Order: sequence, then C-alpha cells, then structure tokens
Amino acid sequence: MTMFSIKKTKLKKSFQKAARGIVNIIPLLIGVVLLTSLISKAIPISFYNSVLGKGFFRDVFWGNILGSIAAGNPVTSYILGGEILNQGVSLLAVTAFLVAWVTVGVAQLPFEAKVLGSKFAIIRNLLSFVFVFLVAFLTVALVNLIC
Repeated sequence: MTMFSIKKTKLKKSFQKAARGIVNIIPLLIGVVLLTSLISKAIPISFYNSVLGKGFFRDVFWGNILGSIAAGNPVTSYILGGEILNQGVSLLAVTAFLVAWVTVGVAQLPFEAKVLGSKFAIIRNLLSFVFVFLVAFLTVALVNLIC
C-alpha cells in the first residue's frame, strides 16, 4: 500500500465520522433554534422597556440577564436593539442586552454541553456573562468619546 492510499482511507473515515456527528447533532440544533425563537417571540419589546431604564448598573445587570435568557442571532439583534433604543432605553442597557443576546445562551446551554462538554459550556457562558459588563461599559464609553 502506498502512502497516498493510506491517507485517502484515513480521510474517507474522517469524513464519515464527521458526517455522523453532524447528523447526530441536527435534532439538538433544531430544538435549540425552536426554543430560542419561542423565547424571542414570547417576550414583547415593551417588556424590555418596563424592566430597563431604572438605573445605570441595574440596566446593565438586567440587560445581561434578559439577553442571556432570550438568546438570539446577531442579525436580529440589530433590529431588536434599534426598537428598544427607540422606546427610550439607555444605550448601556441595550448594549449589555445585545452582547449577552449573542454571546451567552441559557437556552443553548444543554446543546453546547452535549456537543462541547459541560465544563467548557458552563465556563464559557459564565465568562461571557461577566465580560458583558466590561464590553457594555467600554462600548458606551467609546461611543461617547467619538460622538
């Protein structure tokens, strides 16, 4: 057997293993997408306005909590963020909400734990939750410097 045929066999086995892994993940992925969509649609935009806008640190905290629970994708976050800003919620709260919305995912945690391991998923989500505060403050500070 030549070296090329050995590599070809290993490559074929690797592709088959990857394909099986993807097929096994699809039901979980569909469940996470459906759950995330349900949470996003179940909470009206006016709810965010009633919870946020109560104080500097409180806004960041609640924006982070709401974003972590409501989890969504970046494309819809811009639209949702604009709507929340139009209702008078502070840029700081909206920034915290959007960063948590995209980086922290309570709804996706079981899926992430199954695919990447529980320890990794929990540590990643906790670190993301903590860093939302820093990112929100730095983002608003930079926007205020520029504008």
